[in-house]
Amino acid sequence: MKNTNDPSAKRRKWSVLWILIIGIILGAVLLGGSAYVMHKTSDTAFCVSCHTMQQPLAEYQGSVHFQNTKGIRAECSDCHVPHQPVDYLLTKVAALKDVYGEMTGKIDTPEKYNAHKLEMAQKVWKEFEANNSATCRSCHSFEAMDIIAQTPEARMQHPVAIKEGQTCISCHKGVAHILPDMSSLAAAGASELSDAAAKTPESATKLYTIGTQPFYLQPGEQHNAGNLMPSTEVTVVKRDGDRVLVNVTGWQQDGVNEVLYAAEGKRILSVLLGDEARTTLKTQSTVTDPETGLVWHQAGIQVWVAKNQLIDDQEKIWQYASTMMSTNCTGCHGLTALDRFNANQWIGVVKGMAPRTSLTEEQLRLLTQYVQKHASDMQSAQPAKS
Repeated sequence: MKNTNDPSAKRRKWSVLWILIIGIILGAVLLGGSAYVMHKTSDTAFCVSCHTMQQPLAEYQGSVHFQNTKGIRAECSDCHVPHQPVDYLLTKVAALKDVYGEMTGKIDTPEKYNAHKLEMAQKVWKEFEANNSATCRSCHSFEAMDIIAQTPEARMQHPVAIKEGQTCISCHKGVAHILPDMSSLAAAGASELSDAAAKTPESATKLYTIGTQPFYLQPGEQHNAGNLMPSTEVTVVKRDGDRVLVNVTGWQQDGVNEVLYAAEGKRILSVLLGDEARTTLKTQSTVTDPETGLVWHQAGIQVWVAKNQLIDDQEKIWQYASTMMSTNCTGCHGLTALDRFNANQWIGVVKGMAPRTSLTEEQLRLLTQYVQKHASDMQSAQPAKS
């Protein structure tokens, strides 16, 4: 029979009990301390205490997330630290690389910061796309939006975003920080487009220019007779070495003989004609616009162009243009719907916004073609027949 009065047994019992109590206390202290540290390291004051964070802080302080009419402020952690426990912990662990970056001075000067800004921004955008902009949605909910009370542009775009299941970051990349220089992205996109054009099959007969393309009236000429604008559609007549003879058709306003437009009544540039090229232009038909009284001539011309600047898949051109628009036009507002303006209105819109982007003149030409050819009035427009 077990002796319940054994002193050694009582001591072991109390030892186990004290160990359990001390373990609980230490666990509580450790848990509470960890929670405190996690909380403090998510505080905006901590986030911007490093020297390298001064430029991001200045950008944030100039944004609507820092100061607005409603007096609601989104702190650093509200945007950059997920709320789900596992993602929260993973983000905290991954932040150790920022400590290393601070110690090594990776972005400790404005020059270094700007050199790495695009890379850092793309990483954040990718994370937001992967988690469906989870931190954005912790404050902004489609279900809670009073769309009628929003700006006209938002009233048009948010219902489309809801219907298509779009994520916030697709249209709102520059809401808290100034967008990085996107010129390298655009250059990479142009390079990919050139590579695709080089692989265009010889059998393709309907082609599109990937950029502003000089043309010639004779196959061996070196002095161009004019230029085809980006995305202009051409039809192959014959090939000769590195050049292609193509038919180009468009619309010419009566009295404006130096330009061919892509559609009747639409100021979408297709061809800029030199003096000699104008004499070879052949008029195919003439119509009078009943609303404006303007006379329009459908006309065509045969010209020689470099084959390595032509592509048979127009969608690849639009993908490139769409990426340029998304990455350059969301710093001050959401991504504008293409049918927000008609083809002629888009000209002024792009010109007005151009100084706020890093796009080159050539890139702006292609972007203008993209928005014009997808404008609100282009579905009913009469395109030129090839």
